[in-house]
Amino acid sequence: MNASLVGLSGGVGTGIGSMPGTDPREAASVINGELDLAHLAELPGRGLGADMVGRMAAVLVDLPMDAGTWGYRLAARGSSVSRRARDFLNADLDAVEELWDTAGFIGTGRMFKIQVCGPFTFAASVELSAGHKVLRDHGAWRDVVASTAEGVRALADEVIRRLGAEVVVQLDEPMIGPVIDGTVKPLTRFDTIRSVPVPDIVESLTGIVDHVGRPVIVHSCAAPRWELIERLRDVAWSLDVTSPDTADLDGIGALIDRGDVLVAGVVPSVRVGRALRAEQIATGLAALTDRIGLDRKVLSEKVIVSPTCGLAGAEADWAKTALAVCAKAGELLTADPDAL
Repeated sequence: MNASLVGLSGGVGTGIGSMPGTDPREAASVINGELDLAHLAELPGRGLGADMVGRMAAVLVDLPMDAGTWGYRLAARGSSVSRRARDFLNADLDAVEELWDTAGFIGTGRMFKIQVCGPFTFAASVELSAGHKVLRDHGAWRDVVASTAEGVRALADEVIRRLGAEVVVQLDEPMIGPVIDGTVKPLTRFDTIRSVPVPDIVESLTGIVDHVGRPVIVHSCAAPRWELIERLRDVAWSLDVTSPDTADLDGIGALIDRGDVLVAGVVPSVRVGRALRAEQIATGLAALTDRIGLDRKVLSEKVIVSPTCGLAGAEADWAKTALAVCAKAGELLTADPDAL
C-alpha cells in the first residue's frame, strides 16, 4: 500500500460525516457503536457553524468567518459564527472522548476519521468581504488552501491528543466538478468565475496531503471526475458507485490497480422502500470487481463500504441501519469474498 495510506485498508465500513439530529453524544454513540472506522459527527441540524462549510470557521487558521447575505463569508475578525463553530466542534470532540474513555479505546491506536470541507468547495461556497466568491480571487483561494492545511493538521493533532487514535482525514469536495468546469454560480451575472485547471487543483490538494501527514480520503458524492482522480494519487477516493458506467469501471480499476483505496458509496443515504441487507451490498461489490476484471481479494484490501453521501437528511433509525449495514458488509468482504 502507498506510504501515505499505511493503516487504511479495506474490509471495513465507515460513514461520510453528517448525521441527523442535534445531540453530539447520541450521534457519537451510534457512529462508534456501529462502525469499525468511526468518524467525527457533523450535525448541520444545529444551524450556523455546524454544517460542512460552517465548521471551517473552527478549523481555518487566520481566516475568520462570519455570515453574510448569501451565506458564509470571510471576515476581518472573529464573530459569533466562529464562536458557535468552535463550541460545536468542541462538543463533538468531548462526546467522542467521553465515549472512548468509557469503552477503554483511548491510546489503543484505533483508526478514527475526521472530515473537513475541501478548499475548492469552500472557495466556491463562501464570499470575500468585497462580495465576490472566494474562488474568483486566485490569491484568496490559495490562502484558503494554506489555511486548510494548517488547520487540518492542528485538528488531527488535537484528536490524537484526546483519543490516542490513528487519524484519517477526509476532504469533502462535492463541488469539485463545477470548479473544474467553470460553472460555479457567481453572486451576480457580471461576476465571472473562471475554471481552475486540474493541475492546479492537484498541486493544492497534494500540498494539503503532504502537510497533514496522515492518510487522506477525498470525498465527492457527485459524478467522479476521472481526470482529477487519475492525477491525484496516494489518497483514497470516496465515490458513489451505485450505477457505474464504462468510464467509471475503467477508473475504479485503474485506481485500485495503482494501489489506492476505494471508499465505495453503495448504501443509500435515505430510507429505501425495500429491506436492505449487508449480504446484498457485499455481493454487489463482488460483482463490481468481477465486471472490472479484478481479483476479489482487493475487496478486503482496497475497498471500504460507506453510504452514498452524508446522513443528515435521513431519519435517525435509518442512519443507524445504514451504518450497521456498511460495517457488516465490510466484514463480509474479508470473510470469504469468493463465496459472495
